[in-house]
Amino acid sequence: MPMNIPNLLTWARIVLIPLVVGIYYVPLPVAEQNFIATTAFVIAAVTDWFDGWLARKLGQTSAFGAFLDPVADKLMVAAALVMLVQLDRADAMLAFIIIGREITISALREWMAQIGASKSVAVSFIGKLKTTAQMIAIPLLLWHVPLGPINVQLAGTWLLWIAAVLTLWSMIYYLRKAWPEISARTR
Repeated sequence: MPMNIPNLLTWARIVLIPLVVGIYYVPLPVAEQNFIATTAFVIAAVTDWFDGWLARKLGQTSAFGAFLDPVADKLMVAAALVMLVQLDRADAMLAFIIIGREITISALREWMAQIGASKSVAVSFIGKLKTTAQMIAIPLLLWHVPLGPINVQLAGTWLLWIAAVLTLWSMIYYLRKAWPEISARTR
């Protein structure tokens, strides 16, 4: 496992997960819990972008980093969504759609890599849109309280619905791209 700055940033993202979840079990005012969880999630989201950029810029890409980065992303999103459902700030159905898609596509990518066809399920523009919607929705829902005239909860809820729709759309897209390989190997 190469220890370089990009991989350390990815590990930092994983270390932030217990903070995002655990802060809601600490006897603090809700506003402080929301602030800490939102800040930790936003830092994690920024490191997600930054570690990939840095790995490419410094020539420090690695197979381990390529494995760990999406795992960290999916763990962070899943943990935050489960917490939001528990806090009654997100619909369980939306969380299930998003988490279920992540598991399905991760398994599909692993299988496609094993058969040498990983390029057919490479990250697409629709997948990036889905991620962007999630990474904006989740902090808004963690924050929860209005920001001036902005109803943060409503904005976050709408963005989470948009993310869920994009999630299904991107899953269908990836499955259609992989279908020739799937059908050829299941006959």
